[in-house]
Amino acid sequence: MTETGEGVKTRDQGAAPRGPLWWERRRSAVLDVLLALVAAAECAAQGASFAGETGVPVWPSVGLGALAGLTLVLRRRWPIAVVLVALAVTPAETGYVLGTVALYTLAASEVPRRIIALLAGMQGLGTLIIVLVQMRQSVGQEDYGYDPPAWFFPSVSVTMAVGMTAPPVLLGLYVGARRRLVESLRERADGLERELSLLADRAEERAEWARNEERTRIAREMHDVVAHRVSLMVVHAAALQAVALKDPEKASRNAALIGDMGRQALTELRTMLGVLRAHETKPAGVVVGKAEETERAGRAERAGERPLARVAEVAEVAAAAAGRESDERRASGLPAGDSAEGGGPGPRLRELAVLVGQSRAAGMPVELSVEGEVRSYAERVERTAYRVVQEALTNVHKHAGGARTRVRLAHRPGEVAVLVENEAPAEGVRDAGLPSGGNGLVGMRERVAALGGGFVSGPTSGGGFRVSAVIPDRA
Repeated sequence: MTETGEGVKTRDQGAAPRGPLWWERRRSAVLDVLLALVAAAECAAQGASFAGETGVPVWPSVGLGALAGLTLVLRRRWPIAVVLVALAVTPAETGYVLGTVALYTLAASEVPRRIIALLAGMQGLGTLIIVLVQMRQSVGQEDYGYDPPAWFFPSVSVTMAVGMTAPPVLLGLYVGARRRLVESLRERADGLERELSLLADRAEERAEWARNEERTRIAREMHDVVAHRVSLMVVHAAALQAVALKDPEKASRNAALIGDMGRQALTELRTMLGVLRAHETKPAGVVVGKAEETERAGRAERAGERPLARVAEVAEVAAAAAGRESDERRASGLPAGDSAEGGGPGPRLRELAVLVGQSRAAGMPVELSVEGEVRSYAERVERTAYRVVQEALTNVHKHAGGARTRVRLAHRPGEVAVLVENEAPAEGVRDAGLPSGGNGLVGMRERVAALGGGFVSGPTSGGGFRVSAVIPDRA
């Protein structure tokens, strides 16, 4: 059932009434009771007058009139019934307040327009007949010395009927249309609020996803830096132990290589940790600004601000954080436009010869071949290709020490390809016993896939292992 009246919502919207019975608010109930009392008093007084004119008993007429006026308290619940009561008492020349308020309530409700037009027409017709009869009786009973023309009584009757019927109906239609407009705007605002809340939740999910991706990238970089350098250091340490007494000169060279590799690993680790700790060097103003942002976000959450404000504040904080990150990267000597995957300056393809030389110094026969016209690529492309070769050589040191290995670098139109293939280890050669987390191949595949390339790895028919990657040129 639909409720009607000034500023009242419909039950279709699921709004729980806060007033008694069917009223939405207490003041609406008070208003209806006052109107019903006024209508009851008017109908009772006019009922007494009607009884005096017609000779019917007074008290039944007064009681019925008062009861008819009191039905106005039901106007929000059953507006059609109240209008029918007003029509029923119209012949008794009573219920002007009852009829006017009932017509207004009916027009402002959700009742179909054809029913409103029908009942309003019946009320107007009844009023027209009553006025016409009263005027003819008054002229017939009194001699005013004036004989009005034939059109006078109908025109006056129609004017009074329209004047008593049209204003409440038009006002009710206007109020009902305005209420429906407000409700539609409120529903639209609620829909936008839900959408903004969903967008805010998705933004938080994307932020969490970005943080996880950054953690994965950092772990991958740490693995690449530490695993390769430490693997070579372990191999050289084993060689140093074997020749320490037999060939002191070779032992000295191995010790020097171990020191160089340890320093290189520390240098790369310091570079990565320097980027991670850049936020610790923020000036006091930035720290205070961050604290103010956090406090403001907490106040907004406690105050229950709308998601639109939440999204705006999140965007403001994100923009400020992005600006600070860019400043920090420039202060650290890193490119300001580097992406999260970039991680700052890193190894390049021109350093592959040095990488292969380190493996050769560790006693692994490695052959490096370069095909195509040598050129430079985007930093991420070159770093990814370098890390693929580095991790593949590390795996050879771990699982096939001393096996002959071939490294191939091919410069092709629009892409660069790398291939690392080792033969089966010699008889009697055991696994180096280095710890492995099983993430090397996974990390290589993720790096290449992030750039839209292809990665293939697996054993060869001769008992060796092959790692191949093709990376598009993202110049």
